[in-house]
Amino acid sequence: MPCTTILVGKQASHDGSTIIARNDDGAFEAKRLLAHPAREGASTYKTVISHLTVALPEKALRYTDCPNVSKSNGVWPACGINEANVAMTATETITSNARVVGADPYVRYQEKKGRGSKEVPGGIGEEDLVTLVLPYIHSAREGVLRTGALLEEYGTYEPNGMAFADANEVWWLETIGGHHWIAKRVPDDRVVIMPNQFGLDHFDFEDAYGEQKESLCSKDLRAFVEKHRLALDTGAGFNPRLAFGSHSDADHIYNTPRAWFMARYFLPRTYKWDGDSADFTPESNDIPWSFVPERKVTVEDVRYLLGSYYQGTPYNPYDKNAACKGKYRTIGVPNSDVCGIMQIRGWLPEAIQGVEWLSMGGSGFTACFPVYANVTEFPKYLSGTTETVSTDSMYWHSRLIAALTDAHFGNALLFDERYVNAVMNRGQQLLYEYDEKVRQGAPAEILKEANRKIAAMVQEESDKALGQILKNASEHMKIRYHRGDN
Repeated sequence: MPCTTILVGKQASHDGSTIIARNDDGAFEAKRLLAHPAREGASTYKTVISHLTVALPEKALRYTDCPNVSKSNGVWPACGINEANVAMTATETITSNARVVGADPYVRYQEKKGRGSKEVPGGIGEEDLVTLVLPYIHSAREGVLRTGALLEEYGTYEPNGMAFADANEVWWLETIGGHHWIAKRVPDDRVVIMPNQFGLDHFDFEDAYGEQKESLCSKDLRAFVEKHRLALDTGAGFNPRLAFGSHSDADHIYNTPRAWFMARYFLPRTYKWDGDSADFTPESNDIPWSFVPERKVTVEDVRYLLGSYYQGTPYNPYDKNAACKGKYRTIGVPNSDVCGIMQIRGWLPEAIQGVEWLSMGGSGFTACFPVYANVTEFPKYLSGTTETVSTDSMYWHSRLIAALTDAHFGNALLFDERYVNAVMNRGQQLLYEYDEKVRQGAPAEILKEANRKIAAMVQEESDKALGQILKNASEHMKIRYHRGDN
């Protein structure tokens, strides 16, 4: 599953919030936004892909997610925030290499084949992780530890990275082979960029096996590295990306260019990004995993990048004059099912700390809107998506606008840009309004009203934009006559 992740520490954001964000790129799967109730009592979870049954803790917190409408291939919950104001996004499909996977193979489902054979369940994966972790954690660190325990017990059938955030911390975890894992706390003043590659480029084993302030990993990871001679460093430090990641030609088309564009945006003057003497190019393997940005980061920055397509560079696929248009895989792609920007605003009352900024269906041209997470249900426009195309659903509304804008880019982009800006502007205005109401003592139940107003606003702006873009597309159809015949 191709995706792109951006993480922002609380000192790197403009308002002191932590932010974890990811494009959930897939196979044009319809998505919806749900709120799941808290649960008391034992339960189990059955995976679809790997036919595994997992026992769940007796107490589950209320939480949100963005699952697939069709459950034929599993839940695929993407991202969410729980009632303890802990956010999670899972997963960023990452890369590995033969040395790692050979030493710790993935745990694949094995069908029963003939007499005497048995069905063997596989491990856990992207289909399952938010459901198995988010309802049971009270901090970002707890999210890492629960996920790590599940990986060690059940294994995984794929390489994945995932993020966790609370009001104070952001953590990033990456899987290594079938059962191993590594995690690092994002420094408060830093931004992280992740483009479908193994990302961590430095790790402190002394901390991981000592105080664990910034570093966590599976219990035997250092012994695993030493036994299989996985470290490729020539100096004293340990670079996990060299040990566990990939360095393929495909990375230079698919992954590293995205890291280059995002880092270039955040660090325009720190490094030289273009020309023969560039510090980093779109095909550099050593673009930093984290860095201190040149200015504070906003949700608008994150949304722009996750919908971007190399604007202002020779690689823009929509620029007819671009020398290398379409050479590299873009960040915003048509098969983005949902873009989730999870923001935890720790300085506010607990009821309004968690905000989800979402866009659905083709992130390059879709509008990003906020909703309060601390609710028991969401408006039908967001939660009632079916597999039937309908403008009564935000997902399909957005998908139609994105598809028409892409097909008629030169003529439709102006309308789409106005739409994207209007939704974000009006959404932020409603956040300010209802933040203040709660700060002045209004009960948390008022957040349902806020979300209804936000959903109604998004539907109104989407109706307007779809009408404009459809009219524009109709006026530029190939068969057209100018002689009046009415």
